[in-house]
Parts: sequence; C-alpha cells; structure tokens
Amino acid sequence: MTRLFISFAAAGLALLLCTPTPAQVNDPSSGIQFKRGQDVAPVFEGWQRNTDGTYTFWFGYMNRNWEEQVDVPIGAENSFEPGNPDRGQPTHFYARRHFFAFKVIVPKDWPTDQKLVWTLTSHGKTTKAKGWLEPTWEVNSGVISENLSGRTVDWSNEPPTITGSGPQTVTLPNTLTLTASATDDGLPKPRQSRRSTANNPAKEAFNPIPNPIPEELLRGPGLNIRWIVFRGPGPVVFDPPSSEKVMGKPISSTTVVSFSVPGKYWLRAIASDGALETFHDVNVTVNPAQ
Repeated sequence: MTRLFISFAAAGLALLLCTPTPAQVNDPSSGIQFKRGQDVAPVFEGWQRNTDGTYTFWFGYMNRNWEEQVDVPIGAENSFEPGNPDRGQPTHFYARRHFFAFKVIVPKDWPTDQKLVWTLTSHGKTTKAKGWLEPTWEVNSGVISENLSGRTVDWSNEPPTITGSGPQTVTLPNTLTLTASATDDGLPKPRQSRRSTANNPAKEAFNPIPNPIPEELLRGPGLNIRWIVFRGPGPVVFDPPSSEKVMGKPISSTTVVSFSVPGKYWLRAIASDGALETFHDVNVTVNPAQ
C-alpha cells in the first residue's frame, strides 16, 4: 500500500464538513467549554483498500460536550443510508473527540462517487458525515496511527491482536466478569532517553531539553486494554476500566461489570499499543431482577 503522508488530512477534511467554530468544539485555548447540552457530530475519517477488493470506511465522532456522555439509539436519529441503517455504529458517545471509532465494509463494486451517509441527531441538532472513495481521503495504518496517538509514525508497527469473552447473559443485580487478552509486536518502541547525551558534548549542545528528563517523558506507550460501552440502554460500570500498560509481553485484563438497567448491551475491549488499536466485542443480555 502506498504510504500517504497526510496524517490528519483525511480526518481534518472530513471534520471540516461538520464541525463549527473552535469554541463550539471545546477548544481549551478559547476559554469556552460546554460540559453538557451540546450535540454529537459524526465524522468520516477516510477509507482503506482491503486485500479481497472490498473497502473499509472509517468513522469517528465529536461529542462537543466536555463531560456529558450522550446516547442515541439506532433509528431515524442514528442511521446510515443507503442500505441497512444499522452499520455497526455506536449508540453511546463518550465526551470529546474519538477518532476511528468503528468501520463499515462496503463491497468491491462500490461506485467511486457513491456516498455512505451517517446521520446523527442529538440535543435537537442533526449532522451528517458523508464518506466516499475520494482519492485524497485514502488512509493507511500510518495515518491512523498519527491521528490516534499524535506520535511520529513507526511504519513497521502492527496493531495488537486481542481475544476475549464470548456472549454473556446476566440477571440483575448480579455482576459479570469479563476477560480479554492481547499480544503485540513491541512497537512503537519506548522513547529514547536523552540522558545518553551527557557524555557527548556535541549532542548536548544541540539538545534544547534539559537533563535529566523526567522519567514519565521517557516511557513508551506500552500495550494495554480498556473497556467501553459501545451500545446499551443504561449506564455500565467497569471495575477496573483498563489494565496497566506493559512493554514487550502479552497482557490480560479482567473486569467486573455492573449494570443498572436490563436490556441488550454491546461492550468493547480495546487493545492499544499507543498508536494502533484492535477491538473485541462482547454482546451481553441483562435480564431484569427475578
């Protein structure tokens, strides 16, 4: 695949289609933040070619609230067109910006000018994200990595692999224990320590960062697993919500999940190496108390 050094370009162009002024998206530098009451804007992040000839359309979202999490059920206010209105999009939206939150696979004969439109209505405002096979919006793992991490791309990095619990059923008020395990290639590597310049005057002269550098600035991203609600009719509590970060070895995460409302839930474990992510989804049926 051709490496496209466009970094935030694909996501940025798409975001411009549906994002208002910086103050409205809670830009801290503007001094204006909305904790609650704002809408959620869908975003087309870009598309990828798949080895079987199909295409992956990536979508994310901007929840313009600094704190409020918004729920929008599948239906007229959260739907795709053309075709099936349910394309695996979230119904629970965490606060602020979330890049590459989910993907939609379209067939290999998808017309180059055919738009896949995600419509989302929240807090009385309707916004659409329109994705199509615009050449400048083609992305690859490097572009995804830069958007997710804000780091310099390691082109040899591969996303983690993850496995975990299968479908579950629980009856209130019981809790549920879920597990997930992930492995990774150890990339991207930890940041290099600048302390090594102490014995090299030439390097020291060109090092604008003082020595010694705080240890927290030298750590690599590491591999970890975090848990989120992707869809669900009510609040969910994960204990703990994420694992510790590790470098160079597999990781497992066990979390105890508490529910307060019966219904169908779609929970997601996300394995991240700090630059790329992989999902494992668990469908849970929560029955009312007997």
